[in-house]
Amino acid sequence: MKPCQVGSETIRMLNLGHPWVIADRYTKQWQHGAAGDLISLVDTDSKHLATALYDPKDRIVARILGCGKIKLNVEWFKQVFLGAKKLRQHANLDDSNAFRWLNGEGDGLPGVTVDVYADYLMLQLFTPAWDAHLEPMISALQQVFQPKGIYRKLRPQETRALEAKTRSKEYSCLVSGSPAPVPLQVEENGLNYWVDLREGLNTGLFPDQRRNRLELMQRVTGKRVLNLFAFTGAFSVAAAAAGAKKVTSVDVSAKYLKIAEENFAINRLNPKRHGFVVGDVFAELAKMQTRQQRFDVILFDPPSFSTTSKSRFSTHGGTSKLVAATLPLLESGGLLMSSSNHQKVSMEDYLKELRRGALQAGSELQTIFTSGQPEDFPCSVCFPEGRYLKFVIGVKS
Repeated sequence: MKPCQVGSETIRMLNLGHPWVIADRYTKQWQHGAAGDLISLVDTDSKHLATALYDPKDRIVARILGCGKIKLNVEWFKQVFLGAKKLRQHANLDDSNAFRWLNGEGDGLPGVTVDVYADYLMLQLFTPAWDAHLEPMISALQQVFQPKGIYRKLRPQETRALEAKTRSKEYSCLVSGSPAPVPLQVEENGLNYWVDLREGLNTGLFPDQRRNRLELMQRVTGKRVLNLFAFTGAFSVAAAAAGAKKVTSVDVSAKYLKIAEENFAINRLNPKRHGFVVGDVFAELAKMQTRQQRFDVILFDPPSFSTTSKSRFSTHGGTSKLVAATLPLLESGGLLMSSSNHQKVSMEDYLKELRRGALQAGSELQTIFTSGQPEDFPCSVCFPEGRYLKFVIGVKS
């Protein structure tokens, strides 16, 4: 391993247990190497501090793998995966076969996630540095989890180049075993959902909201529910299965809402008893306001950033605008359930967005529940960036 000297700020962060080395004037002086090289981080006295995975073209120029000397072989990966598997004993997964087996930095493998969908694994690498070690990693995944197949999901920066070359939306590739059915049926909290492990940037189900869907189910019986940015309707299905009077799902994508209807059907929920609205969320909210529609529960879980032909949404500023547009449709005493996965927005800042929106609407909003990602998305206390998910339930009074 090449010794690579780091500065005092990096040493401070290493002592705090942070798993990243951010590029600075010290890292620019490192000898040239290839993505995937193992390097020894050293201080000014050449004392070894940690072993890291090198990624020269990334802002995160190195990811910490441990304090000792490390060999990235099958046995090393197996120990990491076995540790992650043991940690999942603390998660309530009895009625779910769609969840996260390995959560990157939270499980000691920075830049890597592994999700399980029934008998298949979805491997995501957030740095090309891991490509050099893909063979022992996949071998270890096979031995520890014994899946029928393993897919590798290409990340957004890669998908643009992929689509330009192939005009394909199949962003995943099968790297081991046999291919999964298309679509594949999975279970979460005892409910069934369709996922596609090949196509699109997302499979069709976000496992990090599993516990929050349970929170929703406990509060919607007999209620009129509005689900904005509904995607493939996981929250909508959960609400309907819990006895909601009517669930109205709004999304700009007709394709996603068609899958949402199919998700209703496989759970023996009649989609015709509920509403599916294809359109821009803000435009549809304005129409509902004109029609004086009212709801008992309104939920929104928008993407961090999106653009449609009619409007642009981002978590910064967009959340308060969204709250201001939804509160007039919410009955007094009704529940506003809001969520964001924007990593750079803290819970404190997110609550400020909710406050701004409530003030714009001239309403009072009292928070009664806050949460983040579930137990299968562990996060080290030394890595606050890993606590990305915000979920808040407020009461309009």
